[in-house]
Amino acid sequence: MDFKKIKTENAAITRTMREFSKGTNNVYETVAILSKRADQISTSLKKELNERIYDFSITSDSLDEVFENKEQIEIAKFYERLPKPTLMAIWEYEHDKLYFKNPVNDSNF
Repeated sequence: MDFKKIKTENAAITRTMREFSKGTNNVYETVAILSKRADQISTSLKKELNERIYDFSITSDSLDEVFENKEQIEIAKFYERLPKPTLMAIWEYEHDKLYFKNPVNDSNF
């Protein structure tokens, strides 16, 4: 999923408990699922950001010189404006874009 296209709020809002227990019938299980998904999103975004910024890296021995690259600054600002990974995971859960499976409940024994 393209995380940059998710249109969610940038601030945390109060949510009802019933909305979080609709898919799992357990709020704590839902929070654990959202936590794991937020970690996945965060790792993905960090990897993508590092790949884009790596192109601008300058290998120099002098620590006194600081180079400012406007493109690099714009990329960093873009990623700073994105919603937090937790809010993205909640949006995916609320819009049924998140697939999860509990192996204990889905056993074929």
